Amino acid sequence: MTDVLVLCYHAISPTWDAELSLLPEQFEYQVEHLLRRGWRATTFADAVLAPPAKRTLAITFDDAFASIGRYATPVLARLGAPATVFVPTAFPGADGPLSWPGIEHWLATPHAAELAPMTWSELEELADRGWEIGSHTRTHPRMTELDDARLTSELADSRDECTRAVGRPCRTIAYPYGDVDPRVADAARAVGYDAGASMSSRLDALGPYRHPRVGIYHADDRSRFLLKASRQLRLLRASRVWPGSAS
Repeated sequence: MTDVLVLCYHAISPTWDAELSLLPEQFEYQVEHLLRRGWRATTFADAVLAPPAKRTLAITFDDAFASIGRYATPVLARLGAPATVFVPTAFPGADGPLSWPGIEHWLATPHAAELAPMTWSELEELADRGWEIGSHTRTHPRMTELDDARLTSELADSRDECTRAVGRPCRTIAYPYGDVDPRVADAARAVGYDAGASMSSRLDALGPYRHPRVGIYHADDRSRFLLKASRQLRLLRASRVWPGSAS
């Protein structure tokens, strides 16, 4: 049976202690550990639509923090592992930081520079190396709260912008905050995406447009990471006995 493990990261930094930021040595240990145990890394699209191995790993990054280029890219290049960056397309190339509810409070701190986005040229270079560049919408809204017109705009415009900037089709989307329901998933399909990444307390795959990921955060030391990545826990979280499961 094929096992597909999709990990969700955000920032990588040696000094930023935000929940969504990992130390470089944390990240390096986690990826190296999985690869040594026979996991094969690929892009999110390939992992979801055509997994190439019985133990398929997709390393994904939301938000396109500039620190990914500084700290994650060298690690993954050394290990020969591609990854996927989901980019909110209004920010690369703009003269300003990443900013939305949940991270904007860092702008008033000494860590404000951590909110710098990657540039389109950096993202295009990653695509040249075999990485996948997907959409994280344009402005990082909560998708289920949008009316139909704004929902379509966030999905379609970001896909078009990403495709033009990177020079390759933008095939996948990660929904900001993991905020997706059947209406949002149907809209993603309608504008031409092949798959969508969510975040969920449950890890049951509700089709390719609502594929769950395991979120990895600052507090995930070695033991917590190994537990979260374990097949046994992931199967339990996908079951209906997991707290919060739908009846």
